Amino acid sequence: MEVMPDHVHLFLRMKPIHAPNFVIGQIKGYTSSMLRKEMPFLKEKMPTLWTRSYYVESIGHISEATIEKYIAGNGKIHPMAEAKGFLLRLS
Repeated sequence: MEVMPDHVHLFLRMKPIHAPNFVIGQIKGYTSSMLRKEMPFLKEKMPTLWTRSYYVESIGHISEATIEKYIAGNGKIHPMAEAKGFLLRLS
């Protein structure tokens, strides 16, 4: 996981039976609840913590190591991935 100023990168492994929209909804709901418990002032300042949008991509064609390097590189495209013609956007 990597936290950016305006989004979060998560690298998840899920079984094909789990719908990505359900998993993302659960993550957003849980984290919103926990953050609001820890920081009650958020309830007053922000009506919602997360937007309804998200981006998901299957990575069957890209190695896990490439994704991990992308996330570790603060959102920059790793030169190896760029050389192979991959554009990795996980935000």
